[in-house]
Amino acid sequence: MKISSQEEYGLRCLLRLAKAEENGQSLTIQEIAGGEALSSPYVAKLLAVLRNGGIIESARGRAGGYRLSAPPADIRLGAVLMTLGEPLFDEPSYCERHKGTETEGSCVHHGGCNLRAVWLTLENWMRLALDQVSLADLLRGEQHIADLLRARLLEAIQEPTALAAGRHSLSLVSDRG
Repeated sequence: MKISSQEEYGLRCLLRLAKAEENGQSLTIQEIAGGEALSSPYVAKLLAVLRNGGIIESARGRAGGYRLSAPPADIRLGAVLMTLGEPLFDEPSYCERHKGTETEGSCVHHGGCNLRAVWLTLENWMRLALDQVSLADLLRGEQHIADLLRARLLEAIQEPTALAAGRHSLSLVSDRG
């Protein structure tokens, strides 16, 4: 998995806003840019994406700035990363993008793709894990996050129906033996 710059720095900006919220503050583009050693135009771009995704709000005026649109405990890492980036696996276009360089038609593996099952299952597992982590969790520190993810993934492995709930695609690997 590769994390894009937009995802990394967008998350860092959100964490800065989450910390400011603990003190009842909103932050300006310049304050966020200075705190993260980023350019103001880049931070403005990131904040626009996050605002369009409904994750943050902005207020104009002297006491204006940016703040989270919900409490940090209600903002999930999975939703943030989907707003800032792309899914690891994008099923509707996967087969078209990977049909082969010498074909004009359908993928030569149409109807029997073992790789599609792997990528789809990993995407669903990763999404489940990311949806288990909130901004509030991230504020608690590195060790907390590692322990939290280990515990939640262990629960999911021990309770496969919890992992598959609402995610029909997870059965692809086990169905094919």
